[in-house]
Amino acid sequence: MIATIPSATLLGVEGYPVAVEAHVSTGLPGFHVVGLPDAACRESRDRVRAALLSSNLPWPLRRVTVNLAPSGMRKTGAGLDLPIAIALLAAAGELPIEALTGIACIGELGLDGSVRPVPGILPLVDAVDVPIVVVPESCRREAALVGRHDVRAVATLSVVVDALRGDGPWPDASTAEDDPDPPSDPPPDLAEVRGQRVGRWALEVAAAGGHHLLMTGPPGAGKTLLAQRLPGILPPLTREQALETTRVHSAAGVPLPPRGMVERPPFRAPHHSASAVSLVGGGTAVMRPGERSCATNGVLFLDELGEFHAGVLDMLRQPLEEGVVRVSRARATVTFPARFLLVAAMNPCPCGRAGPPGACRCSETERARYARRVSGPLLDRFDLRVAVTWADPEELLGAAPAESSADVAARVASVRVMAAARGVRVNAAIPAERLDEVAPVTKPAWDVLDRRLRSGALTARGLHRVRRVARTLADLDGCETLDEEHVCAAMALRVDHADLGLAS
Repeated sequence: MIATIPSATLLGVEGYPVAVEAHVSTGLPGFHVVGLPDAACRESRDRVRAALLSSNLPWPLRRVTVNLAPSGMRKTGAGLDLPIAIALLAAAGELPIEALTGIACIGELGLDGSVRPVPGILPLVDAVDVPIVVVPESCRREAALVGRHDVRAVATLSVVVDALRGDGPWPDASTAEDDPDPPSDPPPDLAEVRGQRVGRWALEVAAAGGHHLLMTGPPGAGKTLLAQRLPGILPPLTREQALETTRVHSAAGVPLPPRGMVERPPFRAPHHSASAVSLVGGGTAVMRPGERSCATNGVLFLDELGEFHAGVLDMLRQPLEEGVVRVSRARATVTFPARFLLVAAMNPCPCGRAGPPGACRCSETERARYARRVSGPLLDRFDLRVAVTWADPEELLGAAPAESSADVAARVASVRVMAAARGVRVNAAIPAERLDEVAPVTKPAWDVLDRRLRSGALTARGLHRVRRVARTLADLDGCETLDEEHVCAAMALRVDHADLGLAS
């Protein structure tokens, strides 16, 4: 007898439908899984057998063949355990075949018969086209985000079998859905930062226009403190952005909020020892999104930028321009979303005290080697490059609290609304061919830009980025035209490489 039940498998951040077919026939007892299963799928034989016996369900002592169609696509993960078990029971005559109509199953089986969560429930559920989908109990809210399925969340295999036989009801979905959401911790407030007027200003401009920011300064100056408060002044995610970010986090196995959806801009801060695969994404057997994709619609913070491997940093250049990461392997090519706001912090030299005469203890060789860690082309992609110095003691000890994140967020939101009226997500995304239309420059401002271009201090790419930053500064001031003040301010926020102590 043959039984088929729909399910799905994960490739990158996308789910793909899979038909799980089970065939039970006479012959020597055996269990074979075909259809390009990975190691986790092949091991389902032992998990399914133990789960059936632990649930007081029979294990057929006959020849069993499980096919995962389409057979030409590799199937990964343990999420096919539950559909394999259900299809096997139906093919063995333990479940009525008609009970499987319109039902899909996703979930890993424990040896005790429990149904365990798997990464990527959101894209997996989105991939199935049947009206009812059975998922692990802890994945109820995440699966419901798709919005077009009747989600049946179960805790054990026995519950599924009893419901399909008609011996028991499906679990009540209203109980968990009506539970109040636990309170979430508010993001760090910008009012906690004393002094650092330039750093706060750069942070506001970066948030308002979506401009990438590099902060350079000695240890303890407050670079990390500022970066951690950037998500608090960014606008909340739209539903479309929230679903995209949640899909990536789900596929990557990142813990989701209690409500199941990522509603705030994420803040990802990988350690400087992170490998290229962990940042970019990919892998061998399983293609998982990396930290860059997990920062989609949020902030990717690279602290101690000079300590990252130079090759890993240069892999940022293409995602910064295109907003996606394309990972090609022999078996598949996967595209990961990677549209994020890049914020980086680094010391001006290995000892961190470059600046005051006689303070730096590094040799010229050490400083040159440190500067080469960050290439000129990558530095050129930072719209904002500011030097953060130690705050004045009077500001640290006696100054009144500065503006809160709520006050700054209101100005940031207004600039984002202006950008949306121009047909772009943020000012940093204004196409170069539209700059003359949406960012007109006065004659004195053109003269400033002309001098910087002729001196070699500004590249063609840098010219476009300066004009976009000036557009953001003009929006914050409520001006339509970019005058000399806005262009000079944009240049002041783009400190030369040499002034940062870095190679050009």
